[in-house]
Amino acid sequence: MKYFISLLLILSLQTAFAQDKMLPVAKEKDTILFSKNKLTIPKGATSNKEQELSIKDYKIISYARDTTYLDTTLTIQKEYKYNYLRRDNFELMPFANVGQPNNALGVDMEQPELYPSLGARARNINYMEVQDISYYNVPTPMTDLFFKTTFEQGQLLDAMLTFNTSRRLNFSIAFKGFRSLGKYQFSQMQSGNFRTTANYQTANERYTLRAHIAAQDIESEENGGILEKELQFESEDPEFQDRSRLDVFFTDARNKILGKRYFLDHRFAIFQKSDSLRRSSVGLGHEFSYETKYFQFQQDSQNDFFGSTIVTPIDDKATLKTFFNRLSLDYSNRLLGTLKGFVNWYNYDYYFNSILITDTQTIPNQLRGDELAVGGLYQNQIGAFALDASLTYGITGDLTNYIFDAAAEYSINDKHNIEVSAHSSSRLPNFNFLLYQSEYENYNWNNSDAFENQNVQSLKFNLSSQVWGDLMVQYATTDNYTYFSSNATSEQIDNGTENAYVTPKQESSSVSHLKVKFAKEFKVGKWALNNTVMYQNVTQSNQVLNVPQLVTRNTLYYSSNVFKNAMFLQTGVTFKYFTAYTMDGYNPLLGEFYVQNREELGAFPLLDFFINAKVRQTRIYLKAEHFNSSFTGNTYYAAPNYPYRDFVIRFGLVWNFFS
Repeated sequence: MKYFISLLLILSLQTAFAQDKMLPVAKEKDTILFSKNKLTIPKGATSNKEQELSIKDYKIISYARDTTYLDTTLTIQKEYKYNYLRRDNFELMPFANVGQPNNALGVDMEQPELYPSLGARARNINYMEVQDISYYNVPTPMTDLFFKTTFEQGQLLDAMLTFNTSRRLNFSIAFKGFRSLGKYQFSQMQSGNFRTTANYQTANERYTLRAHIAAQDIESEENGGILEKELQFESEDPEFQDRSRLDVFFTDARNKILGKRYFLDHRFAIFQKSDSLRRSSVGLGHEFSYETKYFQFQQDSQNDFFGSTIVTPIDDKATLKTFFNRLSLDYSNRLLGTLKGFVNWYNYDYYFNSILITDTQTIPNQLRGDELAVGGLYQNQIGAFALDASLTYGITGDLTNYIFDAAAEYSINDKHNIEVSAHSSSRLPNFNFLLYQSEYENYNWNNSDAFENQNVQSLKFNLSSQVWGDLMVQYATTDNYTYFSSNATSEQIDNGTENAYVTPKQESSSVSHLKVKFAKEFKVGKWALNNTVMYQNVTQSNQVLNVPQLVTRNTLYYSSNVFKNAMFLQTGVTFKYFTAYTMDGYNPLLGEFYVQNREELGAFPLLDFFINAKVRQTRIYLKAEHFNSSFTGNTYYAAPNYPYRDFVIRFGLVWNFFS
């Protein structure tokens, strides 16, 4: 880590001298939305460089080509995103240590990905997919540093440097890494997410290119949870206030996700015309992605927690290699919008080391094939009305049937916006549902011919209003809902062997899910009350999808400039609560959550106290997490046998600086 930071500092110095010299950043003044930080070109600069740069010139471009710009303000939303995932975790319930799984308090049944993934979804939450990588267009080098303390012997750092060699060629290099020992036995976590990007456009704007390379690994020690939770945890015995004294199910298991990806997306405008009235273009595009990824579970010796083994030590490894190509032809016009047609070719190879032959079954070691799909998309903006629709249909292959998305958005005025969207898809579940091999006997199955496509239909309504608040209503129905659950009897569960009988299943009846989410902030002077409430209801013949009926988060906070406006301060208390429900269990061998209907958890408050400050481009965060844990009882669980974290004080910062 220290070598990477040194490299960033060297690069930032080099790129600073490689570009036009800039004066130091002036003192910033905040508006409601963005910092108005100004950078002034020296007076002696040439005429084409005589301009004043603002924070809006530091552009961030998403995979979907949505463009935002750097925001250095301090808001309550920044407080919600100041975590390991760097996104709002309202619908998540994290485990005790940083980087461990997050149980779901809310679900989204839509299938945004065209093809099945490797699986291990509980361990995959920090893995950056193609859609998670951002590209940059900046006038001068810019650095984003994120730091936060962890739990015992470790730190969390996310460092990014972006710069250009010319106005049209921009690069970025970033690394997110952490290590945390954790409070409980054998719960150490560590990960590294390296990514580097390039963004290029020719002077006549006819050719554009963006590319990235990502190399990621997520490593975890697994202990199976607390062995005697009633005696050692819930009893509140002072002897066990030191959580490292609590007995766990095992101390010799580890799992790991490792992936490498190469991505390229470029387009050439065959025809391009621009005048004062209209802009038209016909372009040929190509998108390429090659990725290798594996999930590995290792254990030194057999443990009844997972049942009997074929051989020991245990070393299970599932690998997925994918090769994706998309060739597209598009036409865009200011009046008619953008219309694109494309052809996808997808090659996949999901495999294990060898074929497994037992007395009762033969498990193959590989699923491989080619998928060919065609599709199109349409986008248009007519005044305050925006339309976005896409359809992809598989013509050969077994994985995907189709995926359809459509959205219509209308801006009533600057304060009110309405959006209606629909989703429909049909594809097979993830590969680890279809085929799996393990040294543990009960974790071997082949459902590639038995399981059918998951069919999802969803309708969503969004109202965004600065006056009335933000309202989201989503209703989704799934056929052939696929999940993991245990076949263990009550006696086997009492003996601690529930996980030995976890298998994949498909629900024959439809599962319907309704989600209503409302957010509104009330302000009186320098005080504010920020509220987010979510209601969920599931209609199902069998209990295969479990979510809390109600989740709420309420933050009362105070904001003010202090020290003669040299610092902006925010301090307050956040209250979070969700109703009791049969929370999913966690299976470390698969890296997945599984459905359990025997134990209700939840209905406990989570209280956090925070003091955040902003000085120029630096945001400083200090939080007392779950400070009510010592007086509300030890009933706080993130999953069966896995407690949520105790009271802890953590601090960190986010720092942006410019060269």
